[in-house]
Amino acid sequence: MLNVPSQSFPAASSQQRVAPAGQSGRNKVALKPGHSLMDWIRVAKSGRDLTGLRGRLIDVTEEELQKHNTRDDCWTCIRGMVYNVSPYMDFHPGGEEELMKAAGIDGTDLFDQVHRWVNYESMLKECLVGRMAVKASTALKAAPPPTQPKDARPRYTHKTTRTTVMILRMVIDRCEKLPSSGCTIVDLQDGVLRVEVLLGKMSYILRQRKSQLPLIQHSCAVGKIQVSMRKAAKGKWEELGEPLEFHDSLFRKKDRAIFYRECMLVSKTAVTHDTWVFRLQLPLGTLMHVPVGKHIYLKSLIQDSEVVKPYTPVEETLVPATLDSTEGTAATDIFLMIKVYPDGVLTPHLNNLNIGDHLSVSSPDGPFSLRLLREVTHLYLLAAGTGFTPMARVIRLALQDLGSLRKTKLMFFNRQERDILWHSKLDGLAAEDERFQVEYILSEPCDGWAGRKGRVEASMLTDFLVRPEGSKVFVCVCGPSAFTELTVGLVRQHCFSEEEIHVFQG
Repeated sequence: MLNVPSQSFPAASSQQRVAPAGQSGRNKVALKPGHSLMDWIRVAKSGRDLTGLRGRLIDVTEEELQKHNTRDDCWTCIRGMVYNVSPYMDFHPGGEEELMKAAGIDGTDLFDQVHRWVNYESMLKECLVGRMAVKASTALKAAPPPTQPKDARPRYTHKTTRTTVMILRMVIDRCEKLPSSGCTIVDLQDGVLRVEVLLGKMSYILRQRKSQLPLIQHSCAVGKIQVSMRKAAKGKWEELGEPLEFHDSLFRKKDRAIFYRECMLVSKTAVTHDTWVFRLQLPLGTLMHVPVGKHIYLKSLIQDSEVVKPYTPVEETLVPATLDSTEGTAATDIFLMIKVYPDGVLTPHLNNLNIGDHLSVSSPDGPFSLRLLREVTHLYLLAAGTGFTPMARVIRLALQDLGSLRKTKLMFFNRQERDILWHSKLDGLAAEDERFQVEYILSEPCDGWAGRKGRVEASMLTDFLVRPEGSKVFVCVCGPSAFTELTVGLVRQHCFSEEEIHVFQG
């Protein structure tokens, strides 16, 4: 789709160039009074229309994006999502010159060269215009036939016995095994079978109309992907359906259209005074596992406007009843730990849903890969508030499946003790497994609080971010934008490289 040529960014004279050797942090422009990060957060939460679309989300074509390239009308695309950054111009620490470099174009590469760790989805969520529209020609060009193995196309077989099952087999790659961070998603809706395989930065899609409506039984990934569907009625299938648009296509994940299915709310469990775990059931005909570190999008129509927000699933419990990992298997339910904000756009709507109501849920998304944790011996997690949600599954995975791991440490920041998510479960896990350690920091503690107080600062991380000799370390950060920006800067000051830091965005 859009592809910005590599170039020197920021320019040599830019205010966002990394500071000279011996100095920490980046050079920044002097912002006007009342234009700090906290001021921007207040603006974003004020309810003002920051997109000019009155809350609507639209599909943006490349031609439409290019029209919005001025200082007062500046749209840019980051990872397939389009934002109106005009309201943010005066709040940007690097100045408007840097933002204007991405005006009217796909600024993903430019953004990643300077801001890869920034939680832009949270910072710019009220500036979201919509998603880049996918062109059919783009999908076809994304996977030229010569690059695909000869056996990459579907092979069908069918039987006519009592237990007739149609098997769809696809060999996606010549490798012996699919990446553990990848997954297969199967949807059968209104007679259309859609199979999507997520492989690194790519997405392979099969899409076909079926003449009958079989029941999907299972999906597995062990070098081949097999989808078994039992016939709804006996008899021989005369044909196996017709291919639809984008059938047998390979996309860059950022270019593909997000696919939604309607999930039913089956339970809602209180975690704290303002946070609940929402349990959503996938529809019959859908098999989907959300890999660790990935998020999904919830979409709902609120006051005639389509609202879309990202959320990272958690497991039903922090500590599983068995040590057997479920990584790579399909699931029928999705658990979302969501804090309800009285003045929020989507969360009050979610809070008012009744059991049995439905929500649109997307396929998994996000840049996190389990390859980042390969051979890690010391894993450090820094979370604030609901920024804990992606950490929950990382903790569980680390303690179960990372054989190289010697220590996982979580530093968890909250306002008050009642805000700590899964407090007793975290304490229980720390007591049971010596490899796990948790520390709570409160900014507004009660008089009886015996733990640490305050906000994240350099001195707190000195003893937390240790690097034993011969170790391989990795740091994950998630929380509000102000917390993320400050925390990543402090971690860098402790000599952690870009490759050793990941910021969760969902």
